[in-house]
Amino acid sequence: MDTGSSTPSLLSTVPKDLSAAFLRDITDGFSTDREIGQGAFGTVYKGILPEGDCIAVKKLVDEDIYDKQFQNEITHLMNVCHENIVRIVGFCQEREKKVVEHNRRYIIVDSVERFICYEYLPNGSIDKCIFDDTLNWATRFKIIKGICQGLHFLHEGMETPTIHMSLQPANVLLDDRKVPKITDFGSSRVFGRADKSMMITQNPVGVIGYMAPEYLYRGEISTQADIYSLGLMIIEITTRKKNYSDDRDKSAQRFIDEVRQTWTDDVYILSKYSQLDAGLLQEVKACIQTGLKCVDIDRKRRPSISEIVRLLNAA
Repeated sequence: MDTGSSTPSLLSTVPKDLSAAFLRDITDGFSTDREIGQGAFGTVYKGILPEGDCIAVKKLVDEDIYDKQFQNEITHLMNVCHENIVRIVGFCQEREKKVVEHNRRYIIVDSVERFICYEYLPNGSIDKCIFDDTLNWATRFKIIKGICQGLHFLHEGMETPTIHMSLQPANVLLDDRKVPKITDFGSSRVFGRADKSMMITQNPVGVIGYMAPEYLYRGEISTQADIYSLGLMIIEITTRKKNYSDDRDKSAQRFIDEVRQTWTDDVYILSKYSQLDAGLLQEVKACIQTGLKCVDIDRKRRPSISEIVRLLNAA
């Protein structure tokens, strides 16, 4: 198999520019048997490298992004190195001409294929385990704090801040030590100017129920939009309840109101975590309080990721 480079192993080097043919080979032609995930921005396949190691290959569906924008954002994300962020090991952007039918005629059009390749984590995403009783509180709190540390690095630990824009349980993977790792940067935005705190998009894309109201309805992109999504995840992991949304309530406000009415009562919390001592119950309360602050309808009242980390570390 030709990777398009002389690299002996993708996992032991810096991220590589790979060929679409190579990615097609290692995923068995993007076979449905190799499909391990699907989202708003593409499908993820398991790729088996010649030496036997595995990677996750995400085939992006958004063809509207400019070549230079894709290259700039990939270059930026390649420099992300943190325990709580899935490592990018490769990428691909190739143009080809395709024959398609249009108005009963066949025409030749330019088509772009884009891929992002990540380290492979066989334990999957946290949405498969946080809504049942298999995880104890210590593990849940560890996952919450790990996600916060990863987002802290994206927002404040890099020279150029990165907004994820698609935080949800399906985009947080677990390694063998139950360490959470944020993945899926298909919709991320890089803030190239320090004085720019918000951008506007005409096409908000994401999972309903985790999108901040100002992003969902007005297309406002900011770090506070990530904080809103983070808050919902903190609440879900703590309560073991999945947020619900529908066409009438796309921002999950009813779910948030229900949590505010029930989980702010000490007796109710004790009934759900009766096995915990007073110190651990304080951690549960801190997570609920912090999560509710994060989902404030006014983005300017939401805490920064630094404040969130401080609040949870003090619990």
